[in-house]
Amino acid sequence: MSVSPASAPASAPASASSSSHAGRPLIRSAADVSRLVNAGGAPGSNARIVVAIALGGVFLDAYDLGALAFGLKDVAREFSLTPAGTGFVASAITFGAIVGAFLGGFLTDRIGRYRVFMADMFFFVVAAIACALAPNAWVLGGARFVMGLGVGIDLPVAMAFLAEFSRLAGRGNKAARVAMWCPVWYAAISVSYLLVLALYSTLPASHSHLLWRLTLGFGAVPALVIIAIRSRYISESPVWAANQGDLADAARILKRSYGIDAEVAPEARQAAAAKPARVASWKNYGALMRGVYARRTALATVIGVASSFAYNAVAFGLPVIISSFLAQSMLTTILASLALNLGFAFVGGLIAVRTVPRFGAWKMTVWGYTIQFCALVGLAIVGKPSTTPEVVSAVALLAAFLFGQGIGPGSHSMTFASLGYPTSLRGVGVGLNQTLMRASSTVSLFLFPVLAAALSTRVFWIIAIAPLAGLAALLAVRWEPSGYDVDAEDFADETGNTNAIRVAETAQ
Repeated sequence: MSVSPASAPASAPASASSSSHAGRPLIRSAADVSRLVNAGGAPGSNARIVVAIALGGVFLDAYDLGALAFGLKDVAREFSLTPAGTGFVASAITFGAIVGAFLGGFLTDRIGRYRVFMADMFFFVVAAIACALAPNAWVLGGARFVMGLGVGIDLPVAMAFLAEFSRLAGRGNKAARVAMWCPVWYAAISVSYLLVLALYSTLPASHSHLLWRLTLGFGAVPALVIIAIRSRYISESPVWAANQGDLADAARILKRSYGIDAEVAPEARQAAAAKPARVASWKNYGALMRGVYARRTALATVIGVASSFAYNAVAFGLPVIISSFLAQSMLTTILASLALNLGFAFVGGLIAVRTVPRFGAWKMTVWGYTIQFCALVGLAIVGKPSTTPEVVSAVALLAAFLFGQGIGPGSHSMTFASLGYPTSLRGVGVGLNQTLMRASSTVSLFLFPVLAAALSTRVFWIIAIAPLAGLAALLAVRWEPSGYDVDAEDFADETGNTNAIRVAETAQ
């Protein structure tokens, strides 16, 4: 590839943890723990279950963010909302996510992944029930704000788990695991569509006003399931624990989650006890703006903001686009939205997971943005379809946009944000990225109903600016996170090694 990583510290020499006692690998430093994680867990270990639970949180985030897409018109009608009031209800959840992401990123690094993850699901349960029972728009908006707090807190910790419970190379590596958030996200959106379809088909006409309430309230169900099972399998990140100086706890986690029976070297216990823990502070946000991280932060921010703005305008507005611009019925709108998300966004996300070790996140994001830009320009040119060929063209262009999102920025916005920083900065790195992304979502969700009402299909010209900005950023900063051992940057002071490590990966 023409893309190369920035110069950064690397792991200790491979021999540092190769010696063993009675066949058990020895841990002398946090770098050794990171290397054991990078090598992968033993067969039958719980690492995959931890990843699955983290992805369950992502599923819930996506479901709650997209659950109101079909019910927004009903909410506006029931509460007699103006376009501005509709925008307030639609964007309240992203306002909460902005606050939650900023706090969640800091807490994830400060008190640990486990504690944050164990706490944030309760936001979803309480908020989902409050949404279902909301007597007015103010209560609904407030409950959606609280729900957004949970979404914002959850993403940094979920991304940390995906990155820190995955191997560096081969199938199921860090880049592929982080990219898994994308198809899971689209699967959740599709589940919300299926639920709406089921309720739409079964609810009597006299109870159709309950459709949006039941859809939002259902969000409490998966949250309760995650709460019930996560305490059995979820563990603290072993690399984070080692960074805090607790090598013994890191060894216990490796055995429980990875099936690796490692032993802490006696001299390492004394050295770890004497060395101060790497405790996160608010100053870590400033570290994202200095040195090698400044360029990565700039790139991840532009990719995330551009992706979020364009996707939310199109995906959240997809039912509006199909029903209004394409003049289709409610049932056709639901089925078309479901087919487009599953057939193109979801499939694109799966392709991204499979191919990122081979092609890299940078190149795939360039492809995705290029497809999106062409699709949006095409939609703007087609305008409001009036003939069958124009309708087919408009639907095909919507499908192309969602496919481009799936293979490119949708999957890899989190790859750049999660794998651009080592363990000590990963929470605040993802938190800042999500804060800015959610700010972009808020603007997008608030403006889309207003702009769509004023500009009709000409709104696509404005949305097309987003992928164009993403392409410009990628061409300006050619940083490739896939296959790069970014966690080694935390251990430069332990090893004195300042050369970056890139792992050659082969297609499996």
